[in-house]
Amino acid sequence: MSMVRSRCLGFTLVELLIVMIILGLLAALVAPKLFQKVGSSKQKAAKAQITMIESALDAFRLDVGRYPTTEEGLQALRKNPGLPKWDGPYLPKDIPKDPWGNDYIYKSPGDHGAYDLYSLGADGKEGGEGENKDIVSWE
Repeated sequence: MSMVRSRCLGFTLVELLIVMIILGLLAALVAPKLFQKVGSSKQKAAKAQITMIESALDAFRLDVGRYPTTEEGLQALRKNPGLPKWDGPYLPKDIPKDPWGNDYIYKSPGDHGAYDLYSLGADGKEGGEGENKDIVSWE
């Protein structure tokens, strides 16, 4: 009687293998969808950071009368570059890096307006498609 009872309490090797195969198939179907979301969420985060930096640039311009030059860079939002009307810091924390760990590129005057502010995307190169697409302030 004890032999029959012990056989009913556990799973067989075949049952465990079947469950592992089913879990593997589910992971193979779901994982690509999740990884697509990671790329688009990093792009959305970069756009949000650019919008935050743009607000700080506008506050700088209201106080100083112009945007920081390319040479002054985004650091002028945190540290006075020697301007008498500077009333910052205009950002509460250090200038963030983009979601891929790279610095944002700032140019003033810009090719598309008073300034250009952008991230080169996942590949760190100009242009690109999908996750590698540049995230820019002028679009």
